[in-house]
Amino acid sequence: MENKMVQNEIKGKVWLVGAGPGDAGLFTLKGKKVLEQAEVVVYDKLVGQGILSMIPKQAELIFVGKVSGNHAVPQHEINKILLREALKGRKVVRLKGGDPFVFGRGGEELELLCKNNIPFEIVPGITSAVSVPAYNGIPVTHRDFVSSLHIITGHTKKKEEADIDYEALVKLGGTFVFLMGVSAMPAICRGLLEAGIEPDMPAAILERGTTAHQKRVVSDVTNLPKDAKKAGIKTPAIIVVGKVCALEKEFHWAEDRPLGGLKIAVTRPKDRNSSLADKLSMLGAEIVLMPTIQTKELENNKLLEEAINDIRRFDYAAFTSPAGVAAFFNKLREMKKDVRELGSIKFAAIGPATKAAIEKMGIIVDLMPSVYSGKALGELIASESVEWGNKIGREPQILIPRARIGTDEVISPLEQAAIKFTDIAVYDTLEAEYAAKDEEELSHYRLIDFASEDVDYVAFTSASTVRGFTALSGLSDFTGIKAVCIGEKTAEEAQKHGMQCFIAKEATIDSMIACFLEL
Repeated sequence: MENKMVQNEIKGKVWLVGAGPGDAGLFTLKGKKVLEQAEVVVYDKLVGQGILSMIPKQAELIFVGKVSGNHAVPQHEINKILLREALKGRKVVRLKGGDPFVFGRGGEELELLCKNNIPFEIVPGITSAVSVPAYNGIPVTHRDFVSSLHIITGHTKKKEEADIDYEALVKLGGTFVFLMGVSAMPAICRGLLEAGIEPDMPAAILERGTTAHQKRVVSDVTNLPKDAKKAGIKTPAIIVVGKVCALEKEFHWAEDRPLGGLKIAVTRPKDRNSSLADKLSMLGAEIVLMPTIQTKELENNKLLEEAINDIRRFDYAAFTSPAGVAAFFNKLREMKKDVRELGSIKFAAIGPATKAAIEKMGIIVDLMPSVYSGKALGELIASESVEWGNKIGREPQILIPRARIGTDEVISPLEQAAIKFTDIAVYDTLEAEYAAKDEEELSHYRLIDFASEDVDYVAFTSASTVRGFTALSGLSDFTGIKAVCIGEKTAEEAQKHGMQCFIAKEATIDSMIACFLEL
């Protein structure tokens, strides 16, 4: 009777998605695609922060992992949560660290779904059993050393210490990878030794593998428990036993990258963070995306419409951000106009990113200052306008589509030179806290608690990203924050809060990258 009632319900679907070992770059393309359409995300402690930042804003979040002082949600309760949400007709993503079927209890979570005819899919993830050793320079297989790989759990559903046939393992030989075995490490090593493994067999314990602050202790089976305790190794960590462990001295690589070992928070808006985040990641940094501002184009912008209808009276269109470029050209399309309407108007950009946004529209930029600041842009337009005015026999007119709240830096030089300009607000810059509609939506911005996480540096590309960060971070004291700032104005805002500031030589993403490399 119960099953028939369930079948009559409007059923959703559940995806068991493996999030991998921690590095967001190891998240699968399919996993990301599935996550982007989720309506509910049920996640645990082992999911990396970089992947948590990919959760869409509209999704409801249900945390089922262990928090300090509280027990984890029991597995049978997690199973019920998945069923409950699916019965509401929702798209449910169960986001799990590693792979759902490699000691991830994915099979247990499917049992109740199958019993109630709930459709599901499995999206495998990269298991820590292979990826974590790889990031530590340990190949789990090597023809010269081993012919087999064995993955063993350190504990089972019913007891902290798993029943392991150590004698059978030792006879098989090969590489042994023990997952969730940190607390059982002394017993594991003792069991292997009693079963006859060589006392000097190389062994390693690898903590927080694939993340910026991964840590490893390479020893042998006899001394690993003692050496791990001395090094203060904590969970999450895996144990690797086998001759291949000795190869880490030659094959280690992750920490050797230019920014290897650094965890960096990027605060740019979501639609503009890819360039900075991607470049930092390619240099070895672990990236946490924390967009602290977002831009919103102004609706019913009559002033902009009037300017576009009379666009040919302007000699220059000066842009101070890619967001301004997007708002201008979106309005142009909304009004059923295209670039042919622009005539011979010249285009000016504050810097390379804005220049690239303009040129993406098929327009060559005529003016860009050598110093990427509003003041430099205003001074350049003022000097060019005088010369241009002499050629055309009248005073040039300048159109400046930009943020509603913008500094006077760009317009002050124009006012001083008595240049005619029309300053039009085309978008708002909203700190994420104020962009959120309610507390539930705001929680998406607060997935990362900077008060408890080990972020090494925070990258700020504007003063507004600093203000957004201070509102969202959960911190009351910012003196411990190391801020890499794109320019002086951004640094001034960060210094107001007592942050330690490092300033890029030029107001560009590439200059920020260079600043990180010099730290």
